Amino acid sequence: MNYPVTSPGIVILAGGQSKRLGSPKQLLQVDGTTLLERTVAAAQELGNGTVVVVLGAHAELILPEVSQAGIEVILNPNWQEGMAASLRAGIRHIESHHPQMDGILFLVCDQPFLQADLLMELINLQASADLPVAACRYGDRLGTPALFHHSVFSQLLDLKGDTGARKLLEGMADQVAVLDFEKGIYDIDTREDYERLLTYKNNL
Repeated sequence: MNYPVTSPGIVILAGGQSKRLGSPKQLLQVDGTTLLERTVAAAQELGNGTVVVVLGAHAELILPEVSQAGIEVILNPNWQEGMAASLRAGIRHIESHHPQMDGILFLVCDQPFLQADLLMELINLQASADLPVAACRYGDRLGTPALFHHSVFSQLLDLKGDTGARKLLEGMADQVAVLDFEKGIYDIDTREDYERLLTYKNNL
C-alpha cells in the first residue's frame, strides 16, 4: 500500500491544564513570544492553509493568542481526560470540515525549538519512506511532531487517557519513519523546566 500524504492538516494540541506548572504553559514567553504563538507561526510558515488549534483548559485566557486570520480554533470539552481527547477532537474536526485532507501533522505547544524546516523535513521523510507515520525522536522516545496518514486515524481515535499517541507509535515502530529532533527533549512541564530553558537560551 502507498501512503502519500499530499494534503496534510496541521493540528496543534493546546488543551492541557499545565497542572504541574501552575499556569498555562501555552502563554509562557520565550524570546518575546508565547509558546503557542511560536508553534502557530511554525505551522503557518508551511503554507498549507489549514491550521487547527485544540483548546481545553484555560481556553478563555488562551483564545486571544489564536485569534489571527487563518487559524481554526476548536474547544475540547473533554480536556480533563488528557491528550487523547484532544487528538480525537482534532481528527474529527479535520474529517468533518476538511475531508480532502489525507493526513494530519500533530504538534504540541511546549517544544520551543520547533521550526518550520523541521516540519517540512518530517513531511518529506514520510513521503520518501512510504510509511503511514513519520515521527520525531528525542532521547529514547518517539513523539511529536508526528505525521499520520489517514489510514491510521481509526487507531488514533481508539486512544484514551493522557498517553497521547506515544504508545501507538511504540507499538507500530516498524511502520514509523523516524526523524531525530535532539532539541525536542526541551519541553516544559514544570517551572524548573521553564527556568532551565531560559538559562540555556541565555547561554547560547
